[in-house]
Amino acid sequence: MERKRYRINLTVNGFEHEVEVEPRERLLDVIRYKLGYTGTKECCGTGDCGACTVLLDGKPVNSCLILAISANGKSITTVEGIAKGGELHPVQRAFAEYGAVQCGFCTPGFIVNSYSLLNENPNPDIDIIRYWLAGNICRCTGYQKIIQAVLAAAELLRKQSQTAQG
Repeated sequence: MERKRYRINLTVNGFEHEVEVEPRERLLDVIRYKLGYTGTKECCGTGDCGACTVLLDGKPVNSCLILAISANGKSITTVEGIAKGGELHPVQRAFAEYGAVQCGFCTPGFIVNSYSLLNENPNPDIDIIRYWLAGNICRCTGYQKIIQAVLAAAELLRKQSQTAQG
């Protein structure tokens, strides 16, 4: 029996993609294996770890829990799409500078969620950061360096904003 396939349109990191999917295909698999955005990682496959976090129309989601067909016509930002013009975003730079990565497997999800947090709240405190990142699990870092990196990125973004305003 032939499986039914559908053509969907996704905008990933600003680029339009038309892709054929089966109704059961996850957004994670389409992003990684059909479109080649391998920064999005699969770890648990059950939405518990956050390694597969992407922004769907600007909101963080676990792409392992989203059917690709339900993302038809939507905009997706992966960790690759956060950098602009070949320059790392302040969140990405801070993660590197503060050693907020060890094995790196969970890092894309943390970066996407941190980026989303700072877009919504440019001045978070430690409790807000912990709350916002509660859906991301890291087995290596102990979280302290991740929190320091988010605080540093927030400070850098505030300085950039002040400089741009005059």
